[in-house]
Amino acid sequence: MNSLAPLTAGALAEFRFLEELRLAGNGLTHIPEGAFSGLGGLKVLMLQNNQLQRVPCEALQNLRNLQSFRLDANHIHSAPPGCFHGLVSLRHLWLDDNALTEVPVQALAELSSLQAMTLALNKIRHIPDHAFANLSSLVVLDLNYNSLLDFPFAIKALTNLKELSFHSNNIRSIPEKAFTGNPSLQMILFYDNPIKFVGKSAFQHLPELRMLSLNRASEITEFPDLTGTTSLESLDLSYNIIQDLPSFSSCRKIQKIDLHHNEILEVRAGTFQGLMELRSLDLSWNRVRSVEPHAFADLPLLSKLDLSSNALSSLPTAGLGGLTHLKLSGNGDLRELMSAEDFPKLRVMEMPYAFQCCAFVACERSAKLWDTEESSGRELQSRRDADIAHVLNRPEEDYSLEDLLLELEENPKSKQSVQCSPAPGPFRPCHHLFGSWIIRCAVWIIVVLSLVCNGLVAATIFLSPAFVSPAKHLIGLLAIINSLMGLSSGMLAVVDALTFGSFAQYGAWWENGMGCKITGFLSVFAGETCVFLLTTATLEQDLSARSSKSVKTGASSMNNIKAISALCFSLALVITVLPLLHIGEYGVSSLCLPLPFGEPSSLGFMVALVLLNLLCYFVMTFSYTRLSLGKGEMVHFMESSMIKHVACLLFTNCLLYFPMAFLSFCSLLSLSFISPEVAKSILLLIVPLPACLNPLLYILFNPHFKEDLCLLLKWTNLLKDQQHSSLVSVSSEDAEKQSCDSSQALVAFKLHQTPHQLLRQDAEISQTQVPLVPWS
Repeated sequence: MNSLAPLTAGALAEFRFLEELRLAGNGLTHIPEGAFSGLGGLKVLMLQNNQLQRVPCEALQNLRNLQSFRLDANHIHSAPPGCFHGLVSLRHLWLDDNALTEVPVQALAELSSLQAMTLALNKIRHIPDHAFANLSSLVVLDLNYNSLLDFPFAIKALTNLKELSFHSNNIRSIPEKAFTGNPSLQMILFYDNPIKFVGKSAFQHLPELRMLSLNRASEITEFPDLTGTTSLESLDLSYNIIQDLPSFSSCRKIQKIDLHHNEILEVRAGTFQGLMELRSLDLSWNRVRSVEPHAFADLPLLSKLDLSSNALSSLPTAGLGGLTHLKLSGNGDLRELMSAEDFPKLRVMEMPYAFQCCAFVACERSAKLWDTEESSGRELQSRRDADIAHVLNRPEEDYSLEDLLLELEENPKSKQSVQCSPAPGPFRPCHHLFGSWIIRCAVWIIVVLSLVCNGLVAATIFLSPAFVSPAKHLIGLLAIINSLMGLSSGMLAVVDALTFGSFAQYGAWWENGMGCKITGFLSVFAGETCVFLLTTATLEQDLSARSSKSVKTGASSMNNIKAISALCFSLALVITVLPLLHIGEYGVSSLCLPLPFGEPSSLGFMVALVLLNLLCYFVMTFSYTRLSLGKGEMVHFMESSMIKHVACLLFTNCLLYFPMAFLSFCSLLSLSFISPEVAKSILLLIVPLPACLNPLLYILFNPHFKEDLCLLLKWTNLLKDQQHSSLVSVSSEDAEKQSCDSSQALVAFKLHQTPHQLLRQDAEISQTQVPLVPWS
């Protein structure tokens, strides 16, 4: 804003040849009479952005050549009659962004030459029917952003009106034959009004109408009748509740149709038939379930089609060969692959699944763009726009990438690659779920070892007649849980084998299927339960080593361990169910794991999970550090081995968990230290690796395993012997029976006890005879 001194009469008289005077933004509150005297040749006067409260009537006399007058962005609340007297040449008048509460009818009556007028951004609630009676030359009328309640019938007097804009008001109905007095109308902007009723004949027989916008009317349920409106080029009826589409056969010249955010259910074959000049069609955010096979067959110039966020399960390709832009994202049931041969001119496309881009984008290239798309897709787009605009020496705000692609498409020498999103990559591959044979073989090794070794450990603990201590009980539960992790990796390995070389054909079905949810459920459940059980085992060892009853564990201690184990299972189950409730997502990638990037819910879920697990590892580390400080205490040799085994499990699992924690925090901080390929390897190999190493450590280094295995084998042999002896027939000779009476009585007493009980008694006796040794 400038700081101009108040105008005085005759201050500008010496500039008698002046044609344009700009006094905008000077804080003027009053313009005295005679301020513009001597400016008979003035054609443009700009007084906008000042503090005027009324039209300066006295100062405007004798400006007979004035053609453009700007009074917008002031505080004008009235325009007295006769204030424009003498402005016989005035063609453009700006009165927008003021405080007018009514149309200055009498003041405007003297402007018979007026061609364009804007009264937008005022507080006008009603327009009298005769308000524009003397404005027969008016071509452009702007009534936007007022408080109009009723349709302004006064516009019928404007026979030369071409552009009418009264959007963002409170008009609730458009009456029948609303524009019969405006045969020259070319543009009607009527959006952002709470329209409930549109007369059937409201938009009929407007042969010059080129643009009609009724978007955000919010309550229009029926499509307007456009009979006789043959020159329409752009139609916008978005953000309404239209359910049924009529035929557009009467609008042969239409080029752009926007019908997004409605309630349209289907697209019939005759709806757009014969629209030879249609170039852009937007049907996004509707409820379209079906598109008839030839719905787009007769649209030779159609280049942009948007059907995103609907309920499509299939899309006919007849007539879509000329498309350069295709948007189908948000159609979760549309899982079929599309052929690049059906879209030879396609340049920009948005699909529901990354696998549908495989036919248009090379996987090797898209894998490198995966990280870019997730983190800086918008920056990449704007950077490309700027580079191309710079080459063409055009400002980027006036020259979009889509416009460039349309021009390049007409140039036979240009060969532009297709930009398809979401791009396929390591987590949504085109050909193989596992990227390499190294990963594939390693996963199979982990699966086989985890299932076999964990099964063996669980069998020796729970089936052996040996004494089961609380720590051993937890190790057995850990083996069962680790086998579930191996089963989860095994399911991925089987899917990789079954879809080898053609994963894109089945990727969408796999991500949305029950198998993917079960795989992710097992993996997360096993991982969390493993951490909780390991924490319980660590705390149990710490407490038992410091307890006076560490040698003999009572039934109450075992009951407590079982109760805590049940609590661990319950807590892990609650955490695992959260992604099924859309707090996180199992199907966010083909690995069926909640990944630490992408949607905020997935990232938040993974970060919370990592923090919880790190807390558990911290508790375990602190507990074992405290336990190690008391290593001079005397403990049993077998118990000492169990303490060392749990310590080894803690070290191994904690070490293997660091890559996952690092990956999550890098994603949280938007750091790109880890490539998508490395992240995929971590999830496939490092995450399930504890399920393989935990049982191996127990089998190879814990003496409990060999003892339990021997007892299990002995018990098995005793069972076989007992079954065999029961099948042997005894001789019926009385002498031999009598001689063996005493022996039979003794055998009967022994056989009354099962082999399992006998071996358990031996194991408990042998355990009490183990000498005490220091744990070091």
